[in-house]
Amino acid sequence: MFHPLAPDLSKMSLDELNQKHSDLVKRISSAYRMGSADMVSQLQMLMNDYQEEIRRRGERALDEMQKNSKQFKNIIDIQ
Repeated sequence: MFHPLAPDLSKMSLDELNQKHSDLVKRISSAYRMGSADMVSQLQMLMNDYQEEIRRRGERALDEMQKNSKQFKNIIDIQ
């Protein structure tokens, strides 16, 4: 699910993503204190987009690390 007002997150650096995510956490906290359930809901949807992009990037980095590491060459992957 992607929030319609979310920018193209794939063009942001990981630092920018983490900073925006942190900012959204603060905004959600403020919206809770103000009692604005609609704003909290919208901010949470936006935050989920940032979390998903951060997760995707971490997964890609781990895959690359495993692919390029000699340490993982002869390990059988059981999932």
